[in-house]
Amino acid sequence: MSAGRPTRILVADDHGIVRHGVRSLLDGEPDFTIVAEARDGAEALALARDVPVDLAVLDVAMPRMTGLQAATEMSRRWPAMHILMLSMYDNDQYFFAALKAGASGYVLKSVADRDLVGACRAAVRGEPFIYSDALGSLMREYVARADRGEQQPTGLLTPREAEVVKLIAEGRSSREIAALLVISVKTVERHRENVLQKLRMQDRTQLTRYAIKTGLIEP
Repeated sequence: MSAGRPTRILVADDHGIVRHGVRSLLDGEPDFTIVAEARDGAEALALARDVPVDLAVLDVAMPRMTGLQAATEMSRRWPAMHILMLSMYDNDQYFFAALKAGASGYVLKSVADRDLVGACRAAVRGEPFIYSDALGSLMREYVARADRGEQQPTGLLTPREAEVVKLIAEGRSSREIAALLVISVKTVERHRENVLQKLRMQDRTQLTRYAIKTGLIEP
C-alpha cells in the first residue's frame, strides 16, 4: 500500500444491512475507502481478481462459499492482502479457524461500532486483533476444558475436508459429493473417515452440528 493512499477495502456479507453498516463505519475514515462489496465468499474472490484490494473484511458464515473458505483462498492467491473476519459468533472454533485461514483479526458484529475501525488499522499494520472480552472468554473456555480433562481444539480441517463436511451437512450422498468435487467415491469416504477421526465424531448428525457451529453452513 502506497503512503498517503487510503486503504482499499472489500466487504463481504450476505446481509445488505450489515454491508451498509460496515460501509458507514469505514467510509467516514479518511484512511479507508470501500472499493467492492460482495454477498458471499465466491463473489468476494471474483471481485478481488478484478479490483485492487488491501484489506478484505469477510463475514464468517455466508452461502455458497463461507468467509473462512474465501480467506483461505485469498491468503493463498494474494499473500500481501490483509484479512479481517466479521462474525456474530463468539467461540474458539471460529477464532482459531479464522487464524488458520490467514485472518489477522476477528471482530464481533455486536461490537463492530466500537472495534471495527481499530481492527482494520491493526490488520493493515500487520498486527493481530481480538477484542478483550473475546480473549477472556477463550481463556476461560480453555481452562474449563483442561479442568474437565477434554482435549483442546487441534488439527483443523484442510480446505478439501471442509468442502466434504459442508456437502455432507447439506445432505449430499457420497456419490453426489464425488461428482461435485470431481473425485472418486472412495476418496470422499476417506476424507469423511479422516474428519470423523480428527474431530472425534461418529456420524453425519455430529458433522452437521460442527458445520453449523464453525460456519461451513448456515443454521
